[in-house]
Amino acid sequence: MKSIVNAGLFFLCSTAVFACASSEENAINKINEMSAEELNEAKEGLDTATLGAGCFWCVEAVFQELKGVKHVESGYTGGMIKNPSYKEVCTGRTGHAEVAQIIYDPEVVSFDEILQVFFKTHDPTTLNRQGNDIGTQYRSSIFYHNQWQKEQAEYYLKKLDQSGAYPNPIVTTIEPLEAYYPAEDYHQNYFNNNSSQPYCTFVIQPKLEKFREAFKDKLKEAP
Repeated sequence: MKSIVNAGLFFLCSTAVFACASSEENAINKINEMSAEELNEAKEGLDTATLGAGCFWCVEAVFQELKGVKHVESGYTGGMIKNPSYKEVCTGRTGHAEVAQIIYDPEVVSFDEILQVFFKTHDPTTLNRQGNDIGTQYRSSIFYHNQWQKEQAEYYLKKLDQSGAYPNPIVTTIEPLEAYYPAEDYHQNYFNNNSSQPYCTFVIQPKLEKFREAFKDKLKEAP
């Protein structure tokens, strides 16, 4: 389960924090509202990346704002049972990772740039942990769809590790994508639908702000 935000934080929140989503968030929400039919029509010429970087709510929120990304879905992969539920995955005993499946236009954003955002927006050196979210379901992981993605991921990880960008070794796993299962409906588009919730306010929002600052030139334009 997601880490529980200290109760004392509730008293620090102003009415504005718990108000409706900002106009910017509403604009991003509209960008990511695609019907299944629209998505299927758009998939021609698109590619897919599947990444785990802690809570899938965080990963989804970040990549929804990246230019060239057409759709992001939260889901589970890398485990041992079929059709796992969120409750089962949260036990850490199914082997699944919480992931975001990212459908993107390679003519606008490359797989290399996807990996750049991935490594920049989480800590790839903490084993089975991101912040207070602890367990194998929160592992840093790249689930490759083909041999090319595998080689790209291995090359990027090796170069990043050799660069000394992090004080500790990178523990990101590179795993083949096998069975993937979409998460329950209430997990989808979570930040945009629940931006006033404490986890969104104190965990996802700061991560988004750092992402927006670091990748100003790669953000979607509001419609």
